[in-house]
Amino acid sequence: MTLWREATAADVPAVVAMLTDDMLGAAREGSDMALYQAEFAEMQRLGANTLVVGEQAGHIVATYQITILHGLSQKAARRAQIEAVRVAGDLRGQGLGRELMADAEARARAAGCRLMQLTTNKARTRAHRFYDRLGFTPSHIGYKRELD
Repeated sequence: MTLWREATAADVPAVVAMLTDDMLGAAREGSDMALYQAEFAEMQRLGANTLVVGEQAGHIVATYQITILHGLSQKAARRAQIEAVRVAGDLRGQGLGRELMADAEARARAAGCRLMQLTTNKARTRAHRFYDRLGFTPSHIGYKRELD
């Protein structure tokens, strides 16, 4: 059974390891844990930005970030932005991702959200099929721009 809980500072190294254990993350993540710990502290301070971990037998096996967005569009619909979804490599394909997204949906509903949204890299074709099966629709085109 998986325990879904808000991450603590002690969980940050395990989360970073999961972000790195990925075809894209291996090239874009770093090893300066102080940077990650400082950003985690800032996320905690802001409040509407939560890092969630899934724990089994004392080990972090999955993670995601949920941010509650407030806005005026779509009749002032509150949204849950889901990011950095990761499941431990040796546990993929066993239903843990579905469990993770169910936890995210429960948290979004509890926060009064009427919409869950996420972005996923174009190269993550397996993830696209997963999100399609969960009822997400690829309704928008996303753009990013590096700010160096």
